Amino acid sequence: MKVAVDSRHTKPKIQHKEKNAFHAKALLNSAGMAGRIVEYRRSQRIFTQGDPADTVLNIQQGGVKLSVVNPAGKEAVLAVLGQGDFFGEGGIAGQSVRTCTATVIMPTNLLVIKKSEMVRMLRTRNELSERFISYMLSRSIRAEEDLIDQLFNSAQKRLARALLMLAQSGIQGAPERILPRLSQEELAEMIGATRSRVNFFLRQFKKMGFIRYDGGLHINPSLQKFVLHEEVPTLTRRQLSSHLRRSQRQWG
Repeated sequence: MKVAVDSRHTKPKIQHKEKNAFHAKALLNSAGMAGRIVEYRRSQRIFTQGDPADTVLNIQQGGVKLSVVNPAGKEAVLAVLGQGDFFGEGGIAGQSVRTCTATVIMPTNLLVIKKSEMVRMLRTRNELSERFISYMLSRSIRAEEDLIDQLFNSAQKRLARALLMLAQSGIQGAPERILPRLSQEELAEMIGATRSRVNFFLRQFKKMGFIRYDGGLHINPSLQKFVLHEEVPTLTRRQLSSHLRRSQRQWG
């Protein structure tokens, strides 16, 4: 069930994730910016591949999974986004339809901005435009890191990185965070592994003290040491070409 609330009459609290992040609070405080807050329940779809790309969305609270599906029905997760992240911005770059599907992974509040309104603000407010561009560049860098992770890292390391990103606790010295309620099947889907492998890795992480179960899955920031421990292997051109050919056959 979706509940829409006019953003001009609400003042949701925004937690600043990083210095260069582009925050929805700036939009809400900008003169003439029309937006609305929409509440989504877990597993609810926000939009689907092929839907009109007529809005830009910001996660006020919660989490969203972006995925694509090939003609055979196989799904691949492109990104898992959290509080403060924008998505659906392809519409302001000329895309007429959505190129992926957005699904809520926990109870989530979104700031929904019409494409025309977002374009107007970016054209007339230089400070907002600069901050948004900076944010999108950081998203591009993160997408490259995700690709490297998927191509070169083991499933166990991919799971560790996914857990840190979901819990937003990838900073040394940060307190433990509770992971959103996700099934092992969903975690397996995110990292391209089987549920049994995810179960095995989680049991290993628990033995090593990286995670614990107490009213939810608690992630210790020390898990980041496991992610940083291994170096990305150097592949020959032949090995890389072979890997890409296998991927192409899989997605046919």
